[in-house]
Amino acid sequence: MPNDPALIDEMLRSAKTIAVVGMSDKSSRASNHIGKYLAANGYRVLPVNPALKEVSGMACYPDLDAAQAAARELTGKGIDLVDVFRASEHVPAIVDDVIRLGIPYLWLQDEVIHNEAVARARAAGVKCVQNDCIYREHAARPELHAGQNHIQS
Repeated sequence: MPNDPALIDEMLRSAKTIAVVGMSDKSSRASNHIGKYLAANGYRVLPVNPALKEVSGMACYPDLDAAQAAARELTGKGIDLVDVFRASEHVPAIVDDVIRLGIPYLWLQDEVIHNEAVARARAAGVKCVQNDCIYREHAARPELHAGQNHIQS
C-alpha cells in the first residue's frame, strides 16, 4: 500500500521531537546524515543507539524509553515521531515500544518494511509510513526548510 502524501505532510508539519532509532556516528551512514539534516531543519532529534553516548553533539539514548524520558524532561511532552533505520526484523519490538509509550507517528525508512507490525501499530492508533525516506520527503517540501519557523518550541 503506498504512503498517503497527506499523512506525510501531517507528520512533517506536526512532529517537533523525532527519535532516530539506529542513528550512527559514522558520517557515511544515511542515518547520520538524515539525523543531522532533521536537526538543522528545526526538529529536536534524539538519537537512539545503545552502543553510543553521543552523535554529532547530540546526546544518544540506549532505547526509546530513555529517549521518551529525555523528551518529556526537555519539552514537557514526549517524542512525536520515531524514524527507524533498523533492519525490518527489528520493527515489531520497536512497534511494541511506540505503542506502549504513546508515540503518535512511526516512520520506517527506505527498505524497512514490516506489514504485520505496521498493521498492529495502525490498529493501536499510530500513524505510519514505511519504505520511504523522511529526508527525501522533507527536501521536496521547501516550505518546511529551516528558516520557515514551522516548529515552535
